[in-house]
Amino acid sequence: MMNIKEAASRLGISARAIRFYEEKGLILPAKQSSNGYRTYTENDIWRLQTIAALREIGMSLQDITHALGEIDQGNQQRLEEYLELQQAVMYAQWIELKRMMDTTQRMIDLNRQDGPLDVSHLHDLADSARRLREARQNWHDRWNYDTQAAIHDQRVQAESRVSTEHPNSENNHHSDNTSPISDENEVSHPNHNASHSTPGDSNDTVQSSFYLYHNYDEALEQTAHWISPALGEKGLDIGTGTGNLAGNLLQHGADMTAIDQSREMLRRCRTKYPEMHVKLGNFLALPFADHSFDFVVSSFAFHHLSPDQQLLALQEMQRVLTSRGRIGLTDLMFVDATHRDSYIRQAETTGYEEQLRALRERHFPLLDELCGWLEQQGYVTKHVRHNELLYTLLAVPLR
Repeated sequence: MMNIKEAASRLGISARAIRFYEEKGLILPAKQSSNGYRTYTENDIWRLQTIAALREIGMSLQDITHALGEIDQGNQQRLEEYLELQQAVMYAQWIELKRMMDTTQRMIDLNRQDGPLDVSHLHDLADSARRLREARQNWHDRWNYDTQAAIHDQRVQAESRVSTEHPNSENNHHSDNTSPISDENEVSHPNHNASHSTPGDSNDTVQSSFYLYHNYDEALEQTAHWISPALGEKGLDIGTGTGNLAGNLLQHGADMTAIDQSREMLRRCRTKYPEMHVKLGNFLALPFADHSFDFVVSSFAFHHLSPDQQLLALQEMQRVLTSRGRIGLTDLMFVDATHRDSYIRQAETTGYEEQLRALRERHFPLLDELCGWLEQQGYVTKHVRHNELLYTLLAVPLR
C-alpha cells in the first residue's frame, strides 16, 4: 500500500494526473477511514501504468475507459481491436504528415526554378493537398457493415446464385471475345478494350433486378488465378469483409493479411480463417510500413470510395507494396464515362430505382481511368469482364 506521492514517484507521473484519472473514474483507490487519504494497491499501480501506456500512444480517455473494461473482463480480442484502431489513427496522421512534407518540398522546388515565381502554382498545390486531406477525413461507412456481418455470406451466395440460375440474363454474360479464366484472351497495355464488346451497346440492357454480387465466386477465382501467389508470398486483402478472397489466396499458399473497418466482419473472418492475420484498417491509411507486401487485392469494396479517395487508395497500395508488387482489383466498374452516362440514362428512362440508388450511393470507378493511372505509374494492366459491370483488373509493375 502506498499514498499518492509514493504512487506518483514510482510511476513517474504527477499526483495531479492520478487525481484526474480518479475523477474520470478510471481508477478507484481505497480511502483510509481515519483521514480519508487515498491508498494505492499493486493493482491500482498496474492500472495506472496501463492508463499511462495507453495515453502515451494517444488513446482518448473514452477509448481508455472501454479498453480497461475489456481488460477487466479478460477480453483480449476487444482490447486488441482498440489498440489496432489507435494504430490506424497514428498511421493516418503519419501518412498525412508525409503528404504535407511532400507538398512543402514541391513548393520549395518551384521556388528554386529560374525566373519569377508564379504564386498560383503554390496555390494549386495547396488546394490539391487540402482536397486530398478532406477526402481522407470524410470517408465513413454509410452502410453500417457491422450490422450486416452475420448475414453477409448468405447474402452474397444468394445474389450469386441468381446469376447462376439465370445464365441467359443480359446482365450475366461475358463479352464475345473473352473467357473468365483463360489468360490468352485478356486485354493488356495499351489497348484496354481491344478484345471486349462495349457495354451499353445493343446487346446490353439495364435489368430491373440489380445485384452487387453477380458472378461472385467466378470473380474471386479469377483474382486468385491471376495473382497466383508463390508459397509464402505476403498478401494484403483490403476491405476483406468475412475474408472470402483472402481465404482463397490463403489456400493457394499465400501468407495473407486481411483488413476491414468493420469489427464484426473481421470477427467472422477470424472464425473462418483463424490462421489469417486480421487487422482493423481501411483503404485510405493502411496500417503497415512501406514495402510490406508482395501483392494487394480487393474485391467488391473499392466502389465505396469517392473518386478522390480512390486515388488515395491506389497511392496507399503502392506505398505498402514491394518494388515488384502487383495489384488485383475486382469490382463493379464502368468502361469509361460514355458507358457510365449511357447506363445512367437507361436506368432513368426505364425507372429502375435499384440501379439509380446504387449509382447514388456508390462510386463505380472508370476502368479506362484506373488502367491509365496505373500505367502512368509503371504498371502493365489487363482485365476481364464477368458481366455488364463486374471486372477483374490486374496490374503488374514493368520494372
